[in-house]
Order: sequence, then C-alpha cells, then structure tokens
Amino acid sequence: MRIRIWDLPTRLFHWLLVICVFGAFVCAQIGGNAMVWHGRFGLAVVGLLVFRLAWGFVGSTYARFFQFIKGPKTILAYLRGEWHGEGHNPLGALSVLGLLGTLLLLVATGLFANDDIAFEGPLYSLVGKDLSDKVVGIHRLLEPLIIFLVVAHLSAIVYYVRFKKETLIMPMITGLKESTAEPARGGGLVAFCVALVLALAAVYGASGLWLPKPPPVAPATGSTPDF
Repeated sequence: MRIRIWDLPTRLFHWLLVICVFGAFVCAQIGGNAMVWHGRFGLAVVGLLVFRLAWGFVGSTYARFFQFIKGPKTILAYLRGEWHGEGHNPLGALSVLGLLGTLLLLVATGLFANDDIAFEGPLYSLVGKDLSDKVVGIHRLLEPLIIFLVVAHLSAIVYYVRFKKETLIMPMITGLKESTAEPARGGGLVAFCVALVLALAAVYGASGLWLPKPPPVAPATGSTPDF
C-alpha cells in the first residue's frame, strides 16, 4: 500500500536547502562579486532552517522531531536490525541533527563575517572587525565538517539503494512510499503559515535591514586651489 510519508513542505525544504547550500559553496569558491550571492544564499538557508525547526514541532507525523529522535537503546536496536519504522531511522536522525546544527552555526557565523576585501555579513556592524575576524575563523573550520556530513549523507543513500534495495530519493520527491505503516497526519495550512511567518521573521532579522543606516561620509574640507 502506498502511503504519504513526507509532506510537501518537508520535501520543498529538503530540495531548496540542497540548492542553497550548493549555491553558497560554489559562490564562496568563486569569490569576488559572487560573494554577494553567497550572502543571499546564506540568508535563504537561515529562513529554511528556521522553517524546518518550527516544522519539526507543528509539521506532519514523520517530520516531527519527537517521532524520529530516539535514545541510545533504539539506536542500538536499529544497528542490530531490530528496529522497523518509517521516516528517518534512529541513526539517520543523528545525521539530520548534525546537518541542521552545523548549518545553523555556519549561517550564524556568516552573518558577522568579512573577507577583508569587499564582503561583509549583514550583521557585521554589530561586532566590528576584530570579533568578525574570529568569527570568520570558526566559519572556515565548519566548512570541512559540513562537506563531510553531506558526503556521509550521500553515502548512506547509496548504501540503502545498493545493499538494502530501498530508494530514499523518490519518497522525498513524491512523498509516497510502499508501506504498511500509518500515513503521515497533521501539518496543515495553519501550521505551515506559522512556520513560514517565523522563517520570514528570521530572514528579516538576519538581513540587518532593521539596523540604522550609517551616517553619510562628510565631504572633504579645504579650499579649492586656484589654477
């Protein structure tokens, strides 16, 4: 029987996050003027992460944190092949938390970063150059970690397809899967609007648009030389 596992907001979040993280990575490698888009992708990731955090409480069954975050006993049972369920498995849940947590730290540090050339994060003015430079160091340390987590995530997908003969990609596209479990419930329009409003508020706060504009630069004084 085909049942609904992943709701549309969860699927949109997943694929938009893939696009934005990949776009931010590419722009950072290019540098220069592309850093403007690096920052824009970062703001988009802020909104997506806040939406997912909210959706983890008000979304449908298998998107909720309480459904897939388990304790050590359940993780050990999964490793022994004794766990059966739908959605994120207990070990996969750790991967999800690792990705979300690392991305949160990445975008949080990126908001205050600078590249010593032309790019400044939208909240750079709140911390100044010295603290921003320290934040940049943390930001750069997190980059190989997120790459490792993404590679591990992709490796898990390949493992499931190759050895367990179970695709994880199609359910994240269609939302449907052959299963005897209960279909996902909840996560209606009101819940979506609440999560969306929180996400938009986070993007606005991270954008720095609420900060006062810097005073205009005073014109140089002095008399104009006669020729």
